[in-house]
Amino acid sequence: MASQQHGGSELGRFLRARRDQTTPADVGLGAGVGSRRTPGLRREELATLAGVSIDYYTRLERGKETRPSPAVVDALARALKLTDDEHHHLRSLAAGAAHFGPTPATPERTVQPQTLLLLDVLRPHPAYVIGRTLDLLAANPSTLALCAGISDWPVERRNIARYLFLHPTAREVFADWDDQAVSGVARLRAVSATEPDAHDLGALVGELKAESPYFAELWERYEVKGSRRGGQKTFRHPLVGTIVLGYQSLQVEGSAGQRLGVFTAEPGTPDYEAIVLLDGMAGQPAGHPVMDATS
Repeated sequence: MASQQHGGSELGRFLRARRDQTTPADVGLGAGVGSRRTPGLRREELATLAGVSIDYYTRLERGKETRPSPAVVDALARALKLTDDEHHHLRSLAAGAAHFGPTPATPERTVQPQTLLLLDVLRPHPAYVIGRTLDLLAANPSTLALCAGISDWPVERRNIARYLFLHPTAREVFADWDDQAVSGVARLRAVSATEPDAHDLGALVGELKAESPYFAELWERYEVKGSRRGGQKTFRHPLVGTIVLGYQSLQVEGSAGQRLGVFTAEPGTPDYEAIVLLDGMAGQPAGHPVMDATS
């Protein structure tokens, strides 16, 4: 039963967070009369916008009502002007709140041999595999060199969120560190909607909240984002300078939420020469096994 209660409270906390961060002006309402204790929407305002009673919405936000219909969920999403990722997250929270069962097992961390081979084939381009909670399950040498300092940690501690918030070099390496930090927390939030009782997620979030006040602040914002599938990133590497790389992220078929990421640069460009240099600095010949992915 604990799982159901936890799911309900997560649903309520997400609604409260989004309500607090949505102003009357955002949804076309006037300021109204009287002073406001918060710049966000009042419960009665959101209930009216969504077409539900204030009593029902209050019970929903307090976790006492855990079975909102899909129509109510969609109405709340429209009223709060949620993004597609946030709307999906709200649906997942509502589905999780309405069901309970045994705590899910931690997904398998093993990376398929064909995927490991692909990481080596892609050199000198940095390529890696991450799990659903941003664990760095496997990486070729140029990836480890690009994320300066991450290879100082044991394999089992290599996690992108942990690197962003707890490794001192990360703020220097990522030119858009703030955006990366917000995005990383938002992705973990998305996982928490579907797996609120997952032990690995709970342990990671607990560690980061304890060690990083900024992570704790971002976690309480309840912002949600799905995985980025492509784009461009700028790195400020301490040894080779500024590098601008394209990237792609793909779901690994047959895996439990694993994604393959690849950073790319046009051959003959300074960015490409930089990753060739990083790959060579890693000191491992082509064909050398990537990091142990079976731990």
